[in-house]
Amino acid sequence: MRRHQVDAVVCWRLDRLGRNLRHLVMLLDEWQARGVAFVTLGEGIDTSTAAGRLVAGVLGSIAEFERARIQERIRAGLSRARAQGTRLGRRRSSAARSLDTCAGLSHAAAATTLGVSVASIKRWRRGRRQPGAEPQPSGA
Repeated sequence: MRRHQVDAVVCWRLDRLGRNLRHLVMLLDEWQARGVAFVTLGEGIDTSTAAGRLVAGVLGSIAEFERARIQERIRAGLSRARAQGTRLGRRRSSAARSLDTCAGLSHAAAATTLGVSVASIKRWRRGRRQPGAEPQPSGA
């Protein structure tokens, strides 16, 4: 684009290009200043026309709104799950309780014995070394 070798950018849909209106508008303005047209196949937007720029702005606003609503719903769902006492994240492994049985073994040998990854063994042992810290196993 900077070498003026691109005449147009074609995208499937506007929301695939961006969901933040400010960034989308800045990008389209930069392309317009360089003489590069933007066309979407899904919505039929062509920013080389005034009507196309208007539609792109409106659809960009809607995409940003949709993204914000999805974030709100996710946060509300996580809050509700926490309030109901639902444990979030991966299932805890009972293998961490057996870590004491592997006290003299190397990381690799302990991992093989307990059927977990070496990274899990290292993380559990690191958690036990911290004063007052409980190991945080996150599953096998």
